[in-house]
Amino acid sequence: MAQRNVYEQELDEDLGDNLDFAIGNYVQSGAPGLYDDQVQLDQATLAAMQMQLAQQQALAGVPDAVKRFIVHFHQSIRDGNLAEISLAYESGWNRLTEKFYAKTEWPEAEIISPLVGDDPIFLILYRELYYRHVYSRLSPNIDDRFHSYENSCELFNYLLNSDGPAPLDLPEQWLWDIIDEFIYQFQSFCSWRSKVANKNEEEIVMLIEGTQIWSCYSVLNVLYSLIQKSQILEYLKATQAGETPEAVAEIVGEYGTRSLYRMLGYFSIIGLLRVHTLLGDYTLALKVMDNVELSQKAPLARVTACHVATYYYVGFCYLMLRRYPDANRTFVTILNFINRMRQYHTRSYQYDQVNKTGDRMYALLAICSALSPSRLDDNIMNTVKEKYGEQYGKMTQGSEGLPAFEELFIYACPKFIAANPPPYENEVQLAAWQEEPPADPVTRHLALFLADVRAQDTVPTLRSFLKLYTSLDAGKLANFLDADEEELVQQMMVMKQCSRSLTRPPTSAGSLLEGEIVTTTDLDFAIEENTVVIAESTVGRRYGGWFIRNIEHAQRVFDSLRSQPLPISKTPAATAVPNGQTEKSEAPAAQPRAAAGRSGGRAAWGATNARRVEIEA
Repeated sequence: MAQRNVYEQELDEDLGDNLDFAIGNYVQSGAPGLYDDQVQLDQATLAAMQMQLAQQQALAGVPDAVKRFIVHFHQSIRDGNLAEISLAYESGWNRLTEKFYAKTEWPEAEIISPLVGDDPIFLILYRELYYRHVYSRLSPNIDDRFHSYENSCELFNYLLNSDGPAPLDLPEQWLWDIIDEFIYQFQSFCSWRSKVANKNEEEIVMLIEGTQIWSCYSVLNVLYSLIQKSQILEYLKATQAGETPEAVAEIVGEYGTRSLYRMLGYFSIIGLLRVHTLLGDYTLALKVMDNVELSQKAPLARVTACHVATYYYVGFCYLMLRRYPDANRTFVTILNFINRMRQYHTRSYQYDQVNKTGDRMYALLAICSALSPSRLDDNIMNTVKEKYGEQYGKMTQGSEGLPAFEELFIYACPKFIAANPPPYENEVQLAAWQEEPPADPVTRHLALFLADVRAQDTVPTLRSFLKLYTSLDAGKLANFLDADEEELVQQMMVMKQCSRSLTRPPTSAGSLLEGEIVTTTDLDFAIEENTVVIAESTVGRRYGGWFIRNIEHAQRVFDSLRSQPLPISKTPAATAVPNGQTEKSEAPAAQPRAAAGRSGGRAAWGATNARRVEIEA
C-alpha cells in the first residue's frame, strides 16, 4: 500500500490550502482598537497579550515543512494510524531534525500548540521527543532536566491514572524508546548531580528544593507501576503455560489486553534489568527477568535496540557474577544476530547505537574468553582478535594483563550511577564531601572486578605448563613456577575452582539465575602423592563451519566476478573478400543501454542488456 509521505516530499502543497484554516493567521500585529484609550487593560491582560504576540511571532518563524509535519503527525496519532505514526516517528522527525534542527532545539510545545488545537496528549508526546532531541544533540541545562522529568511524570500519570485504558496507540519502537529514554535521562541526571564542583548557587538551591526529581524511588516506582498495571507477568506466565487467548484475556484484564500497556509493561521489565545493573545489584537484575524468554521469538526481538540492550545487560550481569560461560554464550548469540541483521539496518536511526553496543560486547567477550577459555564461534572470535587482539594477548598472560582488563572494562561497562546524591542541604557535610569525595561508581565496580582477576592471575601460567605434560612431579612444577609446594597447592586449587562454574543449560526456560556446576575447561588434573596427573580432552575441529565459511567466501568472489564488465576486444577482425585479399571490418561499437538502469553503462555478466561481440576468423 502506497503511503502518502507529505514530509518526505518537502510536504507537498496538498495541505497548503488547508494549512491556514488549521493554524490560523498568526502573523497579524493585532486587531484594531485593542489599544484604544477607552479600553483599560490591567497588567495581567497586557502580559498575556504580549505573550500571545510573542508566540505568534515565534510560530511564524517555524518552517512551513515543520508545520505541515506536525499537523500530519497529530492527525495520525488522533486516528490511531500506526503505519503513518511509525513513518513520521522513524523517518519524518529525523529528516526534519537533520534539515532544520541539527544544532538547535525544536520549537517549544507552547509555540506549536495552536497547530494541534492545544491537544494536551499530543503536546506531552511532542515534549518527549523535544527533550530527547535536547539530550542527544545538545547540552541540557538544569531547567531541561527538571522539565523533562515533569513531562515524563505527566505522561505516566495519564497512562496509569486515567479512568480505564488510555485511548492511545503507539508503535512498539516508540514505546521502547520512551522507557529507554526515561532511564537514560535518569542516568544522565545522576551523573550530573554527583559533580558538585560544577554547580552554581541557583542550581544548588533547585537541587535542594527538588529532592524527588529523578530520584531512584520515583524511577523504580514508575517501572513497577507499569508492570503491575499491565499485568505483564501474569500474561507471560499464562502464555508460557499454553493458555488460550480467551483465558489469557480474562487473566490480564482490560489493561493487559491493550497492546500499549502490555508492551510498556514488558519493556519496563527490561528497564528494571538496566536500572538494577546500573546500581550494581546484578542478582536482582537477573531475577526480574525470570519470566522473560531470551529467544528470537520473544517480544523483545521485535525491536532491535531492545533485543541488543537486553542481551548486553544480561551478559554483563553474568560477567560480574563470574558466570563466564553464560556470559560467553549470551554475547555470542546476540553478536551473531547483529552480524546477520547488519545489512538490514544500515539506514535505521538505531544503526549507530547498535554498532556501538556491539563493539562493547566484543570487548566484554574478550574479557570472558581470557578468564574462562573455551571453544567459541570462530567468526566471532576472529572479530574479537581483529578488534582487541593486542589486549586479548596481554590478558592471557596473567598479572601482566591487568592494565588490558582495566582498559576494556572501562570502555565496555555500563555507566554506573550512585543511588544517593551529595548532601547539598548541609553546607558542612557538602564541604567534607568535596574534600574527600567518595569513589566514582565506575571506579568502585572496576576495583571489585579487578579483585576477581587478581585472584586468578596465576592460572594462565600454570595452565600453560600443565598442557605440556600428562604427568609431572609436584616439586618440578613448583620449580617452574618459582614457588614452594604450599604455594603450588594454593595455585592449583585456584585453578580447579576457576575451571568450575554455575552454568545455565542453553535450552533452559527457567530463571536466569538457575544453573548447574559444570567443568568449563578442557584441562583437568589430580594429585596422587607427589605427582600431578593431567588429563586434557580435545575437541574435534568443526568442519561444518569451516566449509560454510569457505563456501560463503567463494560465493562472494563469484558475485564480484559476475559484477565485472564483459571484456571487449579492441582488435578489429579480418574478413575475406572475393579477390582472395583480406580487409579489416569495423566491429560495431558496443553502446551501453542507459535504460537498463546502470549508471556506469557497462553491462554485467548475465544481464539482459549485455551485448556480445563475436569475432569470426
